[in-house]
Amino acid sequence: MRTLLFGLFLMLLSDPVFGQEGHGRGDRLVGQPFATRSPAVAQHGMAATSHPLASQVALDVLKQGGSAVDAAIAANAALGLMEPTGNGIGGDLFAIVWDPATGQLYGLNGSGRSPLGLSYDEMRRLVEAADDGKDDVLSISYWGALPVSVPGTVDGWFELHEKFGRLPMTDVLAPAIRYAREGFPLTQTIAHYWQRQADFFERESQLIEELDNFRSTFLIDGRAPKEGEIFRNPDLANTLAKIAEGGREVFYEGEIADVIDAYMRRIGGHLRKEDLVAHTSTWVAPLSVNYRGYDVFELPPNGQGTAALQQLNILEGYDLAAMGHNSADYLHVHAEAKKLAFEDRARYYADPAFYDAPLDLLLSKEYAAGRRDLIRMDKTLQQVAVLDERLEAGDTIYLTVADSSGMMVSLIQSNYAGMGSGLVPDGLGFVLQDRGALFTLEPGHPNVYAPGKRPFHTIIPAFVMKDGAPWLSFGLMGGAMQPQGHAQVLCNLIDFGMNVQEAGDAARYRHTGSSQPTGEVMTDGGTLLLESGVAPEVVEEMRRRGHTVRVTKGGFGGYQAILWDATNGVYHGATEMRKDGTAVGY
Repeated sequence: MRTLLFGLFLMLLSDPVFGQEGHGRGDRLVGQPFATRSPAVAQHGMAATSHPLASQVALDVLKQGGSAVDAAIAANAALGLMEPTGNGIGGDLFAIVWDPATGQLYGLNGSGRSPLGLSYDEMRRLVEAADDGKDDVLSISYWGALPVSVPGTVDGWFELHEKFGRLPMTDVLAPAIRYAREGFPLTQTIAHYWQRQADFFERESQLIEELDNFRSTFLIDGRAPKEGEIFRNPDLANTLAKIAEGGREVFYEGEIADVIDAYMRRIGGHLRKEDLVAHTSTWVAPLSVNYRGYDVFELPPNGQGTAALQQLNILEGYDLAAMGHNSADYLHVHAEAKKLAFEDRARYYADPAFYDAPLDLLLSKEYAAGRRDLIRMDKTLQQVAVLDERLEAGDTIYLTVADSSGMMVSLIQSNYAGMGSGLVPDGLGFVLQDRGALFTLEPGHPNVYAPGKRPFHTIIPAFVMKDGAPWLSFGLMGGAMQPQGHAQVLCNLIDFGMNVQEAGDAARYRHTGSSQPTGEVMTDGGTLLLESGVAPEVVEEMRRRGHTVRVTKGGFGGYQAILWDATNGVYHGATEMRKDGTAVGY
């Protein structure tokens, strides 16, 4: 049942299939013809987010003397209000920070854990009762109380701020509080997803214990707000004001924690104040591989960043530039490398406090060479074996900020599927995430559900160094699209010499149907989704090689990036046309 429901959810959030026709856009005088604009270029600071107002908020904070971290937190808070279809303080956060003062790269895992009072046996009993034998793979629902885990974002903000902040948190959160009280106009893409999410919650309301709070908080006269319409969230303004004044303690130990606890007891959920009190973020060392002279950094599990590194290791053995961008050979090796990396993702990525994944082996060049040997240019992999016997979509925001000191922040934040669980605690103005849906119930699996455990995570920030110096802070939101999107963007930049804007605007592929950390197993090779910018003859050649191909739009992620040009001493910023955002600098 879960598979069918989530498939319906994806259909509602995705756009329909369309033919390979002209895009109707005008011609560019310089650069690649598919680019939607030139990169933003500035000396002193840069912000790239998926909402123009959030980018301006970040830039204002920089101009006030705030650090890149201050600006990133301010933008994230604004996006939680302005783009609740992708994030909010009911979700989790991950970040990578380049600190020029210490010459180090820092990683923060700000993800929350499952309720301490919900045992595996009780979780399984509840899931079995809800499923009633409908699904081949027993899975935790995406909606309602069962998938709710501790929101980690607010603690992540304060961890980052304590280490790298300059302005008081009252100043950092002030723009989001003001916009929440006074209102802001909806942008086009966000309005589109807001309506589809509202429709879906209504369609599946029987799965959500309480939906009235969502309706009163996020709808206007019973409907989603429209493009250009002013939306206000006074409850969220009050919540953010309390956080600004009372710090993380008010959220995890004080008044807000009490409200969450009481709400979950009222609706029959399992998250408790003791879960919030016990929460901590974790500073981690980013993992890296070298791709053609560039050191690419991702965060370790419980996230999926390792899959992007594994894919790059495999691709490094091919002359991609000679193949040609988005040629049949290029797309084929990319898709096959993705399948190989995702089999390991399904088997080994989990909370490191519960399972010690063989990361050194998985990221070794020798292991990549062995996996590369499985790829054949004339046919596709239908199934892939992992070392022993033993999620395709999400809605997220990614932002990156750089300041005049050289500090660069790569930050990603999400409620997971759309607007999360659908549950809005009384009077708080935000939705609780549904990240716990990414546990498996398979006994013995590294990602099996357990109390107080972090689930497998899809959201991944990225960073690239060149010759020991910062080069690129970037990310690409969108569930399982993220690792394969990271690999495509880096190939565009490194193999094909695109600029930072072109690298995001170029047509993408997305492979679906790989084996998952939630228990699903690929047996048919999956499906290769292509944007219309891929040539029709390439599409047909991919089908001839055995790929199941669909030309479609939607579901290809959303990219932001800041590139540091050390020669000229300037930042180059980009945000792509698939979202509403802007890159701005000064």
